[in-house]
Amino acid sequence: MDQAKIGKFIAECRKKQKLTQAQLAEKLGITDRAVSKWET
Repeated sequence: MDQAKIGKFIAECRKKQKLTQAQLAEKLGITDRAVSKWET
């Protein structure tokens, strides 16, 4: 998978779970900026 597909996949999964980037980041113990970077 290329980076664009991975980012889109992460965003889709997060949205299916009805999580914000900040909520996902908190669950993973990382910053919301990291999640944002992954998705773009």
